[in-house]
Amino acid sequence: MSSIPEIALSDLCDRYEVFFVDQFGVLRDDEGAYPGATDALRQLKSAGKTVVILSNSGRSGDHNAKRFIKLGFPRDSFDRFVTSGDAAFAVLSGQGSPVPPGTRCLTISSGDDRNLADRLGLTSTEDAAEAGLVIISGSEAEKIPLDSYAEQLRPAAKRGVPAICTNPDMHKLAGGTTAPGAGSIATLYEQLGGSVRWFGKPHRDIYEQAARTCGDPAHSSIVCIGDSIDHDILGASSFGLASVLVRTGILATLGTEELESMMAPDRRPTFTMAAFRPAD
Repeated sequence: MSSIPEIALSDLCDRYEVFFVDQFGVLRDDEGAYPGATDALRQLKSAGKTVVILSNSGRSGDHNAKRFIKLGFPRDSFDRFVTSGDAAFAVLSGQGSPVPPGTRCLTISSGDDRNLADRLGLTSTEDAAEAGLVIISGSEAEKIPLDSYAEQLRPAAKRGVPAICTNPDMHKLAGGTTAPGAGSIATLYEQLGGSVRWFGKPHRDIYEQAARTCGDPAHSSIVCIGDSIDHDILGASSFGLASVLVRTGILATLGTEELESMMAPDRRPTFTMAAFRPAD
């Protein structure tokens, strides 16, 4: 991408004070940390930068931080972990929330996660026909066909039950390949006639939540680092932030022309990096 400058991590340190760093596809895949990722985070912290791991996860930042540390990322290599689940909880637990405690909630997730429903005091159900809310926080589409999700969700969509998607990612890394993500299931729900409130990148709430945890710094001091044009790059642009597209993760196999064809003015990164690691 000759028209978009490639930048080294040391040069980013000279330009920005706050780093919003995506997790999957930048720092790690579903098997573990990418080479050099931990060293890159340490370089930022050694330079006195604020590092926020920003993830489209329906689980809380605290939960994700614990898992992140178990994968080998030291706790002192980042300042905070903010998720789309945190952004959803902040909005839905506030005064005048449209979701009263005790509402029957069907959660579509991976690993049987009901974190957001539990935090909101909702009553979990497996039956879409009796649900008053649907939360779509994860996907197991690598083993469950989308047609099966459609059959499960159809009764709720038919009754006009609102849905909340806390992971807008259309694809996920799974076993060295990609599979439909929670965002694809939420889109399916809309196609079935249901309405969806979206949280997470590229939507504004998660960036507002992350900025608040840092004391609302000037936008000019923040840079977002991600591997997704439609989530990380668009989200940064929509919030008025600089961005770096890392050539790993879901776009790793695409050539320059294919990447260029995916870009639009609001989906064009400020810089690119081959991988998130210190310069050789």
